[in-house]
Amino acid sequence: MTMARTSSGGDARNDAPAAKQKKPKKRRWYHQLWDVYQMTRKQNPLVTWWMLAAFVGVVAVALLIGVLTGPWIYALVIGVPFAVLAAMFILSRSAEKAAYTQIAGQPGAARAALGTVRGGWTFEDEPVAVDARNQDFVFRGVGRAGVVLVSEGPAHRVGRLLEQERKKVSRILSNVPVTVIQCGDGEGQVPLTKLARTVTRLKSTLTRAEVTEVSKRLKAIGGVKLPIPKGIDPTRARPDRKGMRGR
Repeated sequence: MTMARTSSGGDARNDAPAAKQKKPKKRRWYHQLWDVYQMTRKQNPLVTWWMLAAFVGVVAVALLIGVLTGPWIYALVIGVPFAVLAAMFILSRSAEKAAYTQIAGQPGAARAALGTVRGGWTFEDEPVAVDARNQDFVFRGVGRAGVVLVSEGPAHRVGRLLEQERKKVSRILSNVPVTVIQCGDGEGQVPLTKLARTVTRLKSTLTRAEVTEVSKRLKAIGGVKLPIPKGIDPTRARPDRKGMRGR
């Protein structure tokens, strides 16, 4: 009886640590800030010196104003928060450029950049036109400025694909402005880092109700139809009758 109780107690003690699982540590805002800083520093090693220069510069200006106009200690107390804001501004802009640098050249990079556009713009997750051979894409968005078509690919190759999609949208929405933008590093194209800003600066011409109506009409067009991979045609596949009879 004693041995049974001991064995039972030993099993309970051994199972106790297994039953108690460690909870994942909650990530605070400073953890995320540190991750952003580390990512940015890998792409731009000078970001630390730029942040330090911005901080010291604002503090120096605050001290100079304090010495000339009154007690410098008050100017320092007010200047330090502004110095931190200046350093964070440098970090945010540098982090944005570093993020664009990481995705530049990858398929769908333009759509990732368009995901940062605010102000009532909505962009479809999938491209509306695709050149599968060359990996060229056209993405479509709707906002107060009408319909915007953004291409991803070389200028000499993607222009035809972009024009075809523009004509398709114009036939259905004849009174809605359609803006075409080529994203890329070629002549006449908008760099990836300036794409979101370019879309945001488009002049608003539609009301919110009209934007909703345009979105409904565009859903009728649908997206791109992806080609079926080469191989067996599922519509012509014949069942294995011997396998069905168990042979």
